[in-house]
Amino acid sequence: MIRVLLADDQALIRAGFRVLLGSADGIEVVGEAADGAEAVSRAREHRADVVLMDIRMPTMDGLEATRRIAADDDMAGVKVIILTTFESDEYVYQAIRSGASGFLVKDAEPADLIQAVRVVARGDALLAPSVTKRLITDIASRPTPAASRFDASQLADLTDREREVMTLVAAGLSNDEIAASLFVSPLTAKTHVSRILTKLNARDRAQLVVLAYESGLVTPGGSAGN
Repeated sequence: MIRVLLADDQALIRAGFRVLLGSADGIEVVGEAADGAEAVSRAREHRADVVLMDIRMPTMDGLEATRRIAADDDMAGVKVIILTTFESDEYVYQAIRSGASGFLVKDAEPADLIQAVRVVARGDALLAPSVTKRLITDIASRPTPAASRFDASQLADLTDREREVMTLVAAGLSNDEIAASLFVSPLTAKTHVSRILTKLNARDRAQLVVLAYESGLVTPGGSAGN
């Protein structure tokens, strides 16, 4: 059972999501929060697997709430889906850096909402092509703050195949798509991704996208670096 927390300052939106998710097999809405501070507290209290997190909320916004959840070792397994009004939301880069696992547009189809929760719960990133493009553009257009700059020397621990897999992850490919591209089984692709996450101490695939570009492994033009 996937345990979901709804964090949005609009009660009507929370109610709609609760009805939709409550009708899906294997998903349980375990709580709601009207602001970021409440979201952090209830994510811990209810041991949520996935938090649907609005960005713009009073008291504490969704970015800060996501950052606090990601930084709390007791909530290492909690995945955050950022709720946006538009896929080109200006906070895409900040949200991924903060620890979000993906994005969902608020007017998404009901089936997409349910699928999003399942995708993120199993450890995959939820990055639509348009969101990935926006993320890459943001990375390319701004210098990385010194405090968060990725040490490219960490890539030395990756094998050639793992570098290849990370490049494909950065392109937004799923495990099945990576497997097809490399002519390996989906299980093998998943194993490679898991090892990369461990070696780079990355939270999830969404963070790997950022690290791939910040390290220079992949350039904004879409080509692999040296």
